[in-house]
This record gives sequence, structure tokens and C-alpha cells, in this order.
Amino acid sequence: MRKLFRYLTSFKGPIALVIGLVFIQSMAELYLPTLMAKIIDTGVIKHDIPFILRIGGMMLLVAFAGTICSVSASYFSAKVAMSFGKMLRSKVFTHAEGFSLLEFGQIGTASLITRTTNDITQIQVVVNMILRMMISAPLMAIGGVIMAVSVNPGLSSVIVISAPLLLTGIAFVIWRGIPLFKKVQIRLDAVNRVLREGLTGVRVIRSFNRIHYEKNRFRKANANLRDTTIKVNKLIAVLMPFMMLVMNFTTIAIVWFGAIKIDAGNMMVGDLMAFLQYAMQIMFSMVMLSMMFILIPRASASASRINEVLAIKPSIEEKPAKHESRMAGTIEFKDVSFHYPGAEKPALRNLSFTARPGEVTAIIGGTGSGKSTLLKLIPRFYEPSSGSILINGVPASDYPLEVLRNKIGLVPQKAVLFTGTVKENIRFGNERATDEEIVHAAKVAQAFDFISAMNDGFDSLISQGGTNVSGGQKQRLSIARAIVRKPEIYLFDDSFSALDFKTDANLRKALKKETGDSTVLIVAQRVSTVKDADRIIVLDDGNVMGIGTHEELLRMNATYQEIVKSQLSEEEIA
Repeated sequence: MRKLFRYLTSFKGPIALVIGLVFIQSMAELYLPTLMAKIIDTGVIKHDIPFILRIGGMMLLVAFAGTICSVSASYFSAKVAMSFGKMLRSKVFTHAEGFSLLEFGQIGTASLITRTTNDITQIQVVVNMILRMMISAPLMAIGGVIMAVSVNPGLSSVIVISAPLLLTGIAFVIWRGIPLFKKVQIRLDAVNRVLREGLTGVRVIRSFNRIHYEKNRFRKANANLRDTTIKVNKLIAVLMPFMMLVMNFTTIAIVWFGAIKIDAGNMMVGDLMAFLQYAMQIMFSMVMLSMMFILIPRASASASRINEVLAIKPSIEEKPAKHESRMAGTIEFKDVSFHYPGAEKPALRNLSFTARPGEVTAIIGGTGSGKSTLLKLIPRFYEPSSGSILINGVPASDYPLEVLRNKIGLVPQKAVLFTGTVKENIRFGNERATDEEIVHAAKVAQAFDFISAMNDGFDSLISQGGTNVSGGQKQRLSIARAIVRKPEIYLFDDSFSALDFKTDANLRKALKKETGDSTVLIVAQRVSTVKDADRIIVLDDGNVMGIGTHEELLRMNATYQEIVKSQLSEEEIA
């Protein structure tokens, strides 16, 4: 937690104010029993009404001042805790945004969500408690001991006996609780993961009648979380009655021995009442500390998980921009290989080719041949294991990520839409795009007709994940988003798979006019989509089996011939 607490230096002023307010509040609470003792020993016993009113008024003022300080301290400590949580969430989110796909796979999406929400919430709670209790409790305990000893040193031996008993109980909970709190967060990760998979894959689950299987998965993960949480709560359930028992026996002992001292004339009634209150303040301060020590292990586990995210160094490094020596949009692969961590064999081997502006380069091959991996290397979602990729004559690794990705319009294999309007989803590609540019992009992407048919046209709402539009409509909106960007490089990752042949043909015809000055890379499985490309790269199991035009490959490349024969009739081939 110490690593995270260094960020609290940004809130030095409010923290100092909270400490000052808590100090005044604690002093006020410590002073009240003394005033009450004076009222009893002097005012009540001697029937001195003016004295009672004077001291009583002073008690009211002290209590009022303490209340004001307590409320103010609560407000500022909560403000610091919430601001601290906001800062941590921003740091985690910003840091995670710089991860490559490898780092995302290392942590897991569900775990990142849990760490950014639940784990940081745990730390917020502890920070708030620390500012309020970790200052107040020691002050009350130490001040209570000093005041109790000043009232009656002999009676203080009761506190000397009871205090270690409380501390022993707290130490036991900490010892047993730390590993359990870590397990709680891990179990919560598992619940979030199963829940996320169950919700996002609901169509597949239903189509294969695996609802009961998924229910059992969730039930098991939920039961593990429940059982671990119950163990934690059992510890707390045992601790609280134990502390109350010690406190009650302490009260009985103080009253018992205090009564003996009063009977012997060695102690005043008011002093006994004051001593009893000081003893309760000491005990309650220990209870507050115990609550802190219960929360701290869980927060410590959460802090470790957050530090784990912040400690991950992105494999993709930012570098200053360099002078470009080639025409805008030129892509060069030089002997590029890529190997997924843990994979038995490379996804790509010794790939070399050049894609130039005004040309369409298509990549075709079977499932798992490395087509999508090739495209993911260009915007640096992954780094090549060997070889180099040059953009406009400059190694892609030498570009700042923002500069590099501003050159690219990517349409991913799985179309992703965001909650908002159609217009907002298209403008995601270029926040400065005008309404006319958005309409033009929609027309090129063959999306204008179905958008116009929607109730509110371009202002129609897209639900989360784009569930209120079809797969083909998703793809066309994603394509429009790339077009409105007007990039140097277009990357289409099997982006026409959900389109019918007519729409596919119309779209490719419109794209040819729109992307005439740009470099276009198309990953596809349909021969009809790639046959008009200026260059076709045939991949098989990560290896380049051939590069050429449709006619060239059809004459000389066996792999391409097999693909063509599997999709087209002899008449279409001819």
C-alpha cells in the first residue's frame, strides 16, 4: 500500500486540515469527562446550580466544537479518499490503455475491471478510515490513558489487564484474515469472468443448449466467493463479541473497585464516572483500530493487485517521430516473423512484401494461417519477434503510437460499436468530421439506406455492443468509421464476411474510388473479394505460399488454386 500512498502527496493541504480537525475533536472528547466530574463532585454534591449551569454550558460549547470538527473532518477525509480513488482509476486506465494485446491477455479483461472498480473502492474506504480513525484512535487511546492515570493511578491496573486481551484478539484476526482477504478478491475475479463470458456469449450458450452448464459454472464460482466471504465474516463475528465481552468486564471491574475506593474515601463519584468514560474511550479506540486492522489486510491485497497492473511495463515503447523517406502510406515488411508466447510454432515466418499508395494488397488463406496477425502488427498491437515493418520508410517501432495510428483506418474482424448514436459511432473515426463527411462515408460504406430507414436516422441510438443492428450493418458502420478518418492506410480484417455478394461488390466499387490515393490491405476468405486486388498474398500456416495477381497465382500457385476451386465453379474460374 505504501507504493500507492505516495500519490497522497497531491492532497497535502486537505490531509493536514483533516489531521488538525481530528486533533481538536479528540481533545474535545477527552476534556468532556473532566467537566462532567466537576459537575458531579462540585455542582451536584454541593447543590451549586450556578456552577452546574456554567460548567454545563462549557460542556455544550466543547461538544458543539467537537461535533463541527468531526463533521468537517468527515467531509474532507471523504473528499480526499474519493479524489484519491479517482486518481488511481485514471492511472490504472491510462496505463492499461498503453498495453499491447499480450499484456491484456496477461491480466485478463475481467480482472482489470475488478481491479479498477472493486479493488480501488476497498482502498478508498481504507484511506477514509485512516484519515479519520488512525489519527483519532491513537490520540484517544494515549490521551485516555494519561487522563485515566491522572484521575486514579491505582484503578488504571484494570486497563493494563484488559488492553492486552483486546490486542491479542485483533492480532489473531489479522493473522487469519490476510490470506482470506486475498482469496476474496481472487474469487471475485472469477465471478466477474464467468459472468462476463456468460453474458457476452449468451447466443452461443443458448444455441448449444449449454445454459445448465453455464449456470453450474457460475454457481460454483459464486459458491467459492460465498464460502470465502463467510470465513472472513466468521472472524469478524468472533472478534466483535469478544471485544464487547472484554469491555463489559472492564466496566464491571472499574465500577466494582471504584466503589470500594469511594467507600474508603479514596475516590470521588465524579472521578469514577470520568475514569469509566476514559476507560470506554480507550476501549473504543482499540475497537476502531481493530476495524482498521480488519480492513487494511483486504485493502493491502487490493493494493497489491493494483500495483501488479501499474508494474507491468508495456512491451510497446514510445519513440520520437522521425523523418519519413517514402511516399505516404507505403508499408514494407522485411523478413517479419511473429511468435505468440507459449505457442508451439510461429504465427508468421519470414514475411516480406511492399504495399504502396493507390494499390490494394489482399491477404488470403485458411483459418489460422496468420492473416489477422499480419494486420495487427502494423498498428503495433503486437511487436514482431524478428524482422522489421517500415511505414513510409521509417520503422513502425520508431513512431509515437499516436502518430502511427493516426495514419491507419482499421476495420476489425469483429465489428465493435459503442453506446451512442449512429453519427457518434461514425465520428469516432474523426472527431472533427462534419455532418456532410459522415453522410458521405455512410454512402460509400453502403450504410446510408438502412441508416435512413431507422426512426431517427443518423441520430438513432446504438445499444451496447450494437445489439440492435445486424452483423452486416455493424460491419458497414465500422467501415464508414474508417472512411471518415481519411487515413493513409486502410486495414480491412475480413470486414466483408457478413455482407451479401451484391453489397460486397457495390462496397468494393465505391471503396476503390474513395481509397484511390491510399494503401489498402484486405484480409478475406472470399476469392471474389480479393481477385481484383493489385497484389494477393497467399498464406498457409504462417508461411507465404505465393505473391501475385489473381491471374498469376491461378496459373502457378497450387495453394491458391485449391482455394479458388473450393469457392468458385469452373465457369466462374474461366
